[in-house]
Amino acid sequence: MDALAGLLEGPRARGAFMIRACFDPPWAVRIEDRAPLTVMLMVRGDTWITPETGEPVLLRAGDLAIARGPDPYTCGDDPDTAPQALILPGAQCFHPDGRSLKGSMDLGVRTWGDSLGGSTVMLIGTYLMQGEISGRLLDALPPLLTLTADVWECPLTPLLMEEVVRDEPGQEVVLDRLLDLLVIAALRAWFSRPEAEPPAWYRAMADPVVGRVLRLVQDDPAHPWTVASLAAKAGVSRAALARRFSDLVGEPVMTYLTGWRLALAADRLRDSDATLDAIARQVGYGSAFALSSAFKRVYGVSPQEHRVRVG
Repeated sequence: MDALAGLLEGPRARGAFMIRACFDPPWAVRIEDRAPLTVMLMVRGDTWITPETGEPVLLRAGDLAIARGPDPYTCGDDPDTAPQALILPGAQCFHPDGRSLKGSMDLGVRTWGDSLGGSTVMLIGTYLMQGEISGRLLDALPPLLTLTADVWECPLTPLLMEEVVRDEPGQEVVLDRLLDLLVIAALRAWFSRPEAEPPAWYRAMADPVVGRVLRLVQDDPAHPWTVASLAAKAGVSRAALARRFSDLVGEPVMTYLTGWRLALAADRLRDSDATLDAIARQVGYGSAFALSSAFKRVYGVSPQEHRVRVG
């Protein structure tokens, strides 16, 4: 598995919130839904995104933004426009004074705003649950990233515009998979930029020693790796590997291996019905008890509690 594939295999939307938003100025919406990840794809017109901290960012037609929760932000025609709607967890919509907006801005199937012919149209997809996006991917992203139409072209826009307003059996599953593809395509473009700042372990894949070790542990996490065995595979001493790995990745090699194994376990608890014993063996732990102890120490909950939360 290459580094980018390992990072991007995390998006797994399940009943994600996806809408087509249509507005005429002046308009502004305050988002406080604490969602782990939200994608905004501009179809027509301009939108300003104003994060809680930092400068406003202008999106034009064809541009895309990804907001990483839980920090709030505001979307509007102008950074100075006062919000007319507030989005809270669970896609609940309210007036700024607390009155419910439920149904009052519905414009049809998965369409929301104040005018079907609005000068601003954007597609919004929101992952509602933390477990739908791997922690490793979220940790690699800034609070707000943007891609402009001059550096990427989204082939999914026409299909998304067509599918988002369909009301057919199984349509939520279709939209979930399209959202996953949109996120993967956008992040692949974002990480490939010359000025990109991917995580340290991603950059370290280019190192002939550390990159080989990273690929070994990512491809075969169940193997009983030690610093000595990894150093032998990489053709260096234990001390040299330990020093080089920590310098490039920012943590000791065995700490990274533990984090990788537990991240895989978390994903498999979410995506499969395998027993804890089976998952423990798949990710390099000798027993369910050993995995459970390590998992709770890092995640703060037992594997069973994690499975219930993200299931």
